[in-house]
Amino acid sequence: MKIAVLSDTHGNYPLAVRVLDRIPDLSGIIHLGDNTCDAAIVEVALSRPVIKVAGNCDAAAEGARELLLNIGEANLFLTHGDLYNVKCGIDRLIRRVSRENVAIALYGHTHIPSIQERDNILFVNPGCLRKAADCQTIALLSIANGVVSADIVPVSGI
Repeated sequence: MKIAVLSDTHGNYPLAVRVLDRIPDLSGIIHLGDNTCDAAIVEVALSRPVIKVAGNCDAAAEGARELLLNIGEANLFLTHGDLYNVKCGIDRLIRRVSRENVAIALYGHTHIPSIQERDNILFVNPGCLRKAADCQTIALLSIANGVVSADIVPVSGI
């Protein structure tokens, strides 16, 4: 199972649609906030659901701020990351997810792509698709038999 993870599109939904439409065998899409309205446009444009959480630039009514879900026999924790002050490191996020039985924690907010393993949990930040970003990236998750791996992918390569 292949899942695309994006965050911090900040109005650049045309790029998100183009990139996601070019990924073969895509099983799902996750948007980690800033702007969930972009995720709604992606849903319509690609005629497929997008799992989403709201970020600090989204209105309070635009959805849950975090989600715990099971995909392909793997438990995932989704958050934008601002609630855990991830711009200053992921220690607060680590403390939060250590109480859950998760294989992976997905977060955005920093606009900096990152993959780290801590306490047997994979922490993935897909980076951003913001127009002014130096490097626009997404993450691709692979889930098979409950085992999760992730790659950061520059969208220029898709």
